[in-house]
Amino acid sequence: MNRVLTFPDSQAHPLSIRAKAMVFNDPVSLDILNTTELIAPSEATVLIIGDTGTGKELIARHVHNRSGRSGPFVAVNCGAFSENLIEAELFGHEAGAFTGAQGQRQGWFEAAQHGTLFLDEIGDLPLAMQVKLLRVLQERQVVRLGSRKPIDIDVRLVAATNVDLVSAVEAGHFRADLYYRLNIATINLPPLRERPGDIIPLARHFVDSYRAKLHLGPIDFSSNARQAMIAYSWTGNIRELENVIHYALIVCRDGVIRSADLRLNERVPVLSSSRPFSVAEDDDGCRLSKAFREMFDENRDSLFEQVEETLVRLAFEHCDNNQVRTARLLGISRNILRAQLKRFGLLATGSRAGSLANDKEGATLLRLGAVEA
Repeated sequence: MNRVLTFPDSQAHPLSIRAKAMVFNDPVSLDILNTTELIAPSEATVLIIGDTGTGKELIARHVHNRSGRSGPFVAVNCGAFSENLIEAELFGHEAGAFTGAQGQRQGWFEAAQHGTLFLDEIGDLPLAMQVKLLRVLQERQVVRLGSRKPIDIDVRLVAATNVDLVSAVEAGHFRADLYYRLNIATINLPPLRERPGDIIPLARHFVDSYRAKLHLGPIDFSSNARQAMIAYSWTGNIRELENVIHYALIVCRDGVIRSADLRLNERVPVLSSSRPFSVAEDDDGCRLSKAFREMFDENRDSLFEQVEETLVRLAFEHCDNNQVRTARLLGISRNILRAQLKRFGLLATGSRAGSLANDKEGATLLRLGAVEA
């Protein structure tokens, strides 16, 4: 019988992009399971690398469950908090430490005492926080914001990323010393298409999960449906497979899921936040090249300026009009970014709101510079 990993509350977040189940039938995934269970009883920090939807949190939970640790499993998404809040979230704060801090609060490290802290998307952690995380890992102590008293912690760290951290280190977006501190026990999770032996067992698992809710009898797959699932690329990995099976159960007839019920030929490629694991041109690069060629064929006027303005405007919006984050995202200095924002009329100069925003960003930049120095 296949080994299956699921969340204890797997149906609590039906729209989550995370993988809600893993099976270990393919030789590749069986090797991953064996590696995970060898690593789990140790105290080593674990780094899990894989695309979105491949099951990184499920592996992290399995590490915790097999570790023998008495404390809880606490999962934190590093990309879910702003730069201003993430330090208080991780390390806690005292009353009055900052505006709105009305009471004392534990951070996630303290909440995971004697257990496991899972930091997902650690590649999105700001550089200033990377320094502080490294210190916590080395000293095994946290200091709440607004306090000078260190608190001893006994926490096993499991980190995960869909970013190539080696490339991030080379680009200056991730600290090399933190990377080497995390890269002790590494688990690489390949995309679903690279473990084809798991596809049909996973599909059967999702059939069983949804069949009872839909009040259906026994369901089987036609041979064409099985062949279609194995041949499909599954860009969205396990989560995409779950969605496909859910829909197929709704439209199938006579207790059989046929290839037409899967509608695989009609699916739009998933836009994943994953970054490529090689420096070769990836799918995003191909789409960008195609878009440029189409614009070349249209003989547009002032194309270079249009592209520059669109890039700067969209990046500024993506970073919630934060200059420091936008400059980091584009890989340019803040002075160059400000010149571009003024050039395209995106910077409200002279206004009180603009002045206050710039003061805050300047303070953030000074803090970053002080930490990195």
